[in-house]
Amino acid sequence: MKLGSDITAIVSGGASGLGGATSEALAARGVKVAIFDLNEAAGVAHAAKIGAKFYKCDVGNEASVDAAFAAARADLGAERVVINCAGIGIAKRITRKDKETGKIEPHDLASYARVIQVNLIGTFLMISRAAAGMQALVPITADGERGVIVNTASIAATDGQIGQVAYAASKGGVLGMTLPIARDLAQSGIRVCTILPGLFQTPLLGSLPEEARRALEASIPFPSRLGQPSEYASLACHICENSMLNGEAIRIDGSLRMAPR
Repeated sequence: MKLGSDITAIVSGGASGLGGATSEALAARGVKVAIFDLNEAAGVAHAAKIGAKFYKCDVGNEASVDAAFAAARADLGAERVVINCAGIGIAKRITRKDKETGKIEPHDLASYARVIQVNLIGTFLMISRAAAGMQALVPITADGERGVIVNTASIAATDGQIGQVAYAASKGGVLGMTLPIARDLAQSGIRVCTILPGLFQTPLLGSLPEEARRALEASIPFPSRLGQPSEYASLACHICENSMLNGEAIRIDGSLRMAPR
């Protein structure tokens, strides 16, 4: 699928970080971009900067997702591309010892469920709505392609570290549903791939002290630096334009395999 002015794309988490770079890269190619994000201030500002439109959306909430899709389609037309970058993370082990009582306590359900709701169920909601819309469209390539969906997992899906039980589970779920969904949608000419980023220069990692950042960079074999969001965006755009990429999970991590901690 050739990216250009006849294509509408939706980017969840598109106001900043990996999603922000991706929405910018798509807009630079002339694509009509809809940014779905909870951060209204950042979303409005980024949309204005790149010539996109912003829609406030909680990807973990079905009604919010449905409303955002309806609004974006009314403004920009039916989407041919959906790139799912929205996500959250926490740092909690499966058990913890209370410092005052010494009692061993289990991981609370509420925070675990919230990560699953946003990262896994949110991705599912975005995919299912996009797929239903794309199936109603006419093919636009000689191969019969109707649309492309790109998800974001993490190398934590396979290399989850200590304290990443919720995050790794959510990203493992995204990884695990990639191929079945690609097979579900193959007869409709809709491709589905997932990107597994390693350590990237996002607002979260950017706030770390210089010494901590350098230690992270040293753990990456080559290139020994944090990935740039533009490099993720470049891969996402390539997946959109390379029709033989389907049902695939692609690591972008400088050959990093994360240690236990």
